[in-house]
Amino acid sequence: MKKVSLRSSLLLFLTASIWGIAFVAQSVGMDYMGPFTFNGIRFLMGSLVLMPLVWIRRKRDREKQISRAGLKITLTGGICCGLALGSAALLQQFGILYTTVGKAGFITTLYIIIVPVLGIFLKKKVPGKVWIGAVLAAFGLYLLCMSERLVLGKGDTYVFMSALLFSVHILVIDYFSPKADGVELSCIQFLTAGTISTVLAFLFEAPTVEGLAAGILPLAYAGIMSSGVAYTLQIIGQKDMDPTVASLILSLESVVSVLSGWILLGQALSPRELAGCALVFGAVILVQLPDRKRREIRV
Repeated sequence: MKKVSLRSSLLLFLTASIWGIAFVAQSVGMDYMGPFTFNGIRFLMGSLVLMPLVWIRRKRDREKQISRAGLKITLTGGICCGLALGSAALLQQFGILYTTVGKAGFITTLYIIIVPVLGIFLKKKVPGKVWIGAVLAAFGLYLLCMSERLVLGKGDTYVFMSALLFSVHILVIDYFSPKADGVELSCIQFLTAGTISTVLAFLFEAPTVEGLAAGILPLAYAGIMSSGVAYTLQIIGQKDMDPTVASLILSLESVVSVLSGWILLGQALSPRELAGCALVFGAVILVQLPDRKRREIRV
């Protein structure tokens, strides 16, 4: 495996690990505030965390006379990523109010199938092994997350719509990440998503200082780790990675969530859930294997 590919894979796996734990923070945070308020604060917090880093990197590049991406492409990319991310996250938050965590986790990670399908319309070639890996991972996630019948209700519909938008987010990052600085792109996307969510919070909810103070811990994790750190790692990791392969690695979010509950909280895993973990891990390893070069037949 190429060094760049290994680095990108590790960054995306770290992203999935942070997100796997963040699902708990999202659920707990909803006990203290509405979805608009929670997402508005978490994304603005993520943007604030990255602003000093953006300033430091810009100062360093000026001193070393390193050329940077144009302001227009950076702003355009950041706003587009922010619109996709903000919409997807809001639909997911609303979905969590009306469905189980298991169903929400499974439906969200259906982006592993949606991304290559959307890629066809964008004329992106998807290797056969990646299609096989996506199907294996989808079945593994079903075994891992689903303990009840898959009947789409109100919350499930919201979460499925969020999966569509998370797929769009992955493809938008695939387009802009090679053209702009990853940290600046991430900072602008959080500022965009956070501003829109905060405005909607004041229009449709009634945020209180008491609610924010009570939910500060899940907010801090979702804002600093899940947003500021993880989404930035996603942009940097995806820079040299096929979007479909990236979506498969990111789908380990569900596996990490279940395994962390097993290891840290002592929650037992059934044979079915262990089989689901094994299938997802196998799918990710499959798409990372180097392609065999065809041997030339000499006559």
